[in-house]
Amino acid sequence: MVRHVVMFRFPDGEQEAEKAENLKKIKEMLETLPSKIKEIKYYEVAIGKQMTSSSCDLCLISSFENWANLDVYRNHPEHKKALEFINSFEKEAFASDYEYYD
Repeated sequence: MVRHVVMFRFPDGEQEAEKAENLKKIKEMLETLPSKIKEIKYYEVAIGKQMTSSSCDLCLISSFENWANLDVYRNHPEHKKALEFINSFEKEAFASDYEYYD
């Protein structure tokens, strides 16, 4: 199995309510992807709690049967649409992809 983990940090600003609403929209958009992309085996999206200065705002954890299926996900039009929306915001993103065995 292949695990794909992405964490996002969006800058704090004067409009915390707007940031919270944007995070909610991003989470909802990402959560629609498993019903549209059959290669996804596991998918979890969570809005983080700011505990420290190194905390992230949003975390995505997903699993795929193999690297080829992860590539299908990455190139899928619905995933690209979600990325386009996410990329419309100033942010930092951190990702890790690795193999694991159940």
